[in-house]
Amino acid sequence: MSLNLTVMLDESAKVRPQKPALVLGEEKVTYAALREASMRFAAALSSLGIEPGDRVAIMVPNVPQFAIAYYGILRAGAVVVPLNVLLQGPEVAYHLEDSGTKALVAWDGFLEAAGRGYEEASGCEHLIVAGEKEVASEGALGFRGLLEQHPPEFETVQTMPDDTAVIIYTSGTTGRPKGAELSHFNLFYNAVCNADKLVQTSEEDAGIAALPLFHIFGQTAVLNTFVYSGNTITMIPRFEPEAVLGAIERDRITIFTGVPTMYQYLLHHPAADAHDTSSLRLGISGGASMPVEVLRRFEEKFGITILEGYGLSETSPVVCFNRSAEERKVGSIGLPIWGIEARVVDEDDREVPRGETGELVVRGHAIMKGYYGRPKETAEAMRGGWFHTGDLARMDEDGYIFIVDRKKDMIVRGGYNVYPREVEEAIYEHPAVAEVAVVGVPHEELGEEVVAVVVPKEGARVEEEEIIAFARERVARYKYPRRVVFVEELPKNATGKILKRELGPERLGPEVRGRR
Repeated sequence: MSLNLTVMLDESAKVRPQKPALVLGEEKVTYAALREASMRFAAALSSLGIEPGDRVAIMVPNVPQFAIAYYGILRAGAVVVPLNVLLQGPEVAYHLEDSGTKALVAWDGFLEAAGRGYEEASGCEHLIVAGEKEVASEGALGFRGLLEQHPPEFETVQTMPDDTAVIIYTSGTTGRPKGAELSHFNLFYNAVCNADKLVQTSEEDAGIAALPLFHIFGQTAVLNTFVYSGNTITMIPRFEPEAVLGAIERDRITIFTGVPTMYQYLLHHPAADAHDTSSLRLGISGGASMPVEVLRRFEEKFGITILEGYGLSETSPVVCFNRSAEERKVGSIGLPIWGIEARVVDEDDREVPRGETGELVVRGHAIMKGYYGRPKETAEAMRGGWFHTGDLARMDEDGYIFIVDRKKDMIVRGGYNVYPREVEEAIYEHPAVAEVAVVGVPHEELGEEVVAVVVPKEGARVEEEEIIAFARERVARYKYPRRVVFVEELPKNATGKILKRELGPERLGPEVRGRR
């Protein structure tokens, strides 16, 4: 049996050909037009010598060209390699070479880095430029020109369910990024589960692509989910709270999908009350743990329910989810979705008793084929047939899973394990705190000391000792931070996930080494 992910687009175009699939400001692309454009691009790639199984990279923000290229590459039987648009030249070259990419589709606004990476990478044969200035360098091809040159008569290449559809690169928190190979079936069924069993989309729903589509969360939970359901997607090229609030009001968005920091920005934005957001019915959160206090404040202010889920690049991404307002447990990532098994294990991969902390491992239809070109790393991650997430978790008596922390983020202070998320949850309750990240820094006597890096709310005044005292009243003595560092903003990746690896002593300064 063959399966190509583009079947979702084809079916929606058949049922709702004139319904807008994509909206960007005043621009609207119908389902029929999106399907036609993807066929033109597939034909163009074929004419350039791109064969089934070849890799084609996309370095494009949330604009219609991303979706056209994405489905066009898949329709040609090739493999999509989405690239973070903020990568610099050497990073682009690394991703192109590591994946063996043959062609790169780049947005003209990022052409300097993309072009340098293309020139430095061996084996990449074509640079295709999309945007206002499509051909900005000698030898580059124009995206629009390629579409115009090829008729929409391409016959979709038959791919098998287990054929690789996308190679998504991990964030590289431990070494250089690795490419997770996700199959057509991985992505297809994750989108189907998301639409039919979790979010339960209807014909009236409208989504918003505030998450970057080069990230697996945006691809599955927004692009593929809403294309499968035949819903309209409003595209936000760069996350800005004002733009998102305006789009929700203008396009009557019903489902907002984002990471916790996006919810925080919307919650605290001064113009939030000036926009009509009454069309919203549901918020979906993932990518990082949602602080309970932020969830409660957002729900109270916007009058919606937020359902938290969990996944990774290697899991397509959704493997756990809170299924409804009635069934959810606030602070948990919910239950494993249909067809996914989850366990919490110790260092020897033995299941721990309910309520105890261990590493979360999962298996089922969403799990990657492996890391591209890295059999050793694949075998280590898939020990015993279970994907090892690297996240510390506990499972309660009802099977609900609570993420305690990243395994590598855990702080060991004087022999005691400190889970940063627990301390962060306590500090988030302080009325002057907008964001907080708790990290461990080296300490000569204790091994590591606990430090809180705090972004105060706009206009708020708060002192270090006040935060320390506040936390001391809410967590055990060995857990509360001995130092608080105030910053204007926390370092984040493109999806809004806080980059704790950039909050070491070298950035915070030697004075953060803790007091006793």
